[in-house]
Amino acid sequence: MNLTLKVWRQKNSKTPGRFVEYQANNIIPDMSFLEMLDVVNEELIGRGEDPIAFDSDCREGICGSCSAVINGVAHGGHKATTACQLHMRHFKDGHHIVIEPWRARAFPVVKDLVVDRSAFDRIIQAGGFISVSTGQAPEANSLPVPKIQADRAMDAAACIGCGACVAACKNASAMLFVAAKNAHLGLLPQGQAERHRRAFNMVKAMDEAGFGSCTNTNSCEAVCPKEISVEFIARLNRDYAVALLKGSGQTSVKSGDEKT
Repeated sequence: MNLTLKVWRQKNSKTPGRFVEYQANNIIPDMSFLEMLDVVNEELIGRGEDPIAFDSDCREGICGSCSAVINGVAHGGHKATTACQLHMRHFKDGHHIVIEPWRARAFPVVKDLVVDRSAFDRIIQAGGFISVSTGQAPEANSLPVPKIQADRAMDAAACIGCGACVAACKNASAMLFVAAKNAHLGLLPQGQAERHRRAFNMVKAMDEAGFGSCTNTNSCEAVCPKEISVEFIARLNRDYAVALLKGSGQTSVKSGDEKT
């Protein structure tokens, strides 16, 4: 199959970008989307041109690095599918495909389709962990966890931090990502001691990074390759509200003097 690609090319975040048209010829339908880009890049390199920069790592839908907006939809719009899992059989011979990077102020373009998602790392550093000192590690089965809670925590932990939720949101909100990272710890007994402080600090880091506010359009859930539910956002909002009520502001919440 032969395709026409319109790819966003941009040297870095300080220079303007533009769409450049390329031909992708003799593409095998069983190729993944990233393999198709590999073929195009081989041709560009063969002609002495700069290859298209894009992120990838595991190519198994696990790492979340294959960020690309394909025909206006993050990861191409197929349910529970990352860009590396999108196969060319979903396109037809002669199709035009538009490929762009994530569009968000908090995700500045590094080059072409590659964006800097270190804002997610700063959010995790702010509260995406459990730091309570418990002394010697307890027996794994000493804390009974109801199956429904364990299942919900696993659902939240499935988030791979790809940023598709941000790319799909009209406000470039990171609420689904933050909610998932907050919930997968806060739903378990080990996460209760820092539950509300965690929500406060992660939301604060999200705001400082420049992400927009959530207006509940559910576009984030629609494009999430791991189908993270927006119900976790409601839970994050409740935890954040409790943090404000308990701490009466940032100082008390940071002190760690929370009571369950």
